[in-house]
Amino acid sequence: MTATTYAVTGMTCEHCVRAVTEELTRLGGVTEVTVELVGGGQSAVRVTSDEPLSADTVSSALEEAGDYRLIAADQH
Repeated sequence: MTATTYAVTGMTCEHCVRAVTEELTRLGGVTEVTVELVGGGQSAVRVTSDEPLSADTVSSALEEAGDYRLIAADQH
């Protein structure tokens, strides 16, 4: 099990939180997604998964969810 916190821009409301959570949850091996929303700033998106996810995989899921951008990742 691994947990990574991603800094994500473009999230402004609870709709954004739901869209990002749903899209990331669809990725294989993801067991939990939590979001600390900072409207108009860098939100913290914590993803717990069986194996580490590549930045490209997470970026693609964020783009699929909407106009959200991965800024940084901090693996725990």
